Amino acid sequence: MLVDNILQSKGTVVYTIPSYARLVEAVDILNANNIGAVVVTDRSGSVIGILSERDIVRQLGVHGPDALEMEVGDSMSSAVITCTRTTDVAMLAERMTEFRIRHIPVVENGKLLGIVSIGDVVKRKIEETQQEADAMRDYISSGVG
Repeated sequence: MLVDNILQSKGTVVYTIPSYARLVEAVDILNANNIGAVVVTDRSGSVIGILSERDIVRQLGVHGPDALEMEVGDSMSSAVITCTRTTDVAMLAERMTEFRIRHIPVVENGKLLGIVSIGDVVKRKIEETQQEADAMRDYISSGVG
């Protein structure tokens, strides 16, 4: 199964924020949209970072409430791991586990196409497993074999 299958079912909406925005603005976006990360883009729309809930909590732990006035660019992860629509979901899950990340932007030819979360991957795996179990039950109950 490919990342494109996930995007087809969940959609391609991605919430972005510029690096010069303040963390409080990122918190507002996260809360308003019930998401765990925003993609940081430059003026041309290219991905330059990702800001997750964890990044914000780390800054709050160090700087207290004043952290909310910091710029996103000072808190984001700039070594962004991305994938394409043709990335295999199993490989994506391995990357997420290896790098301990929960969100991976989908980028092709420098263009942001979507984002996949660990929740999306787990949901897809559960659906796939259920389909396999249903097919096996149908096979067994048909008396074939």
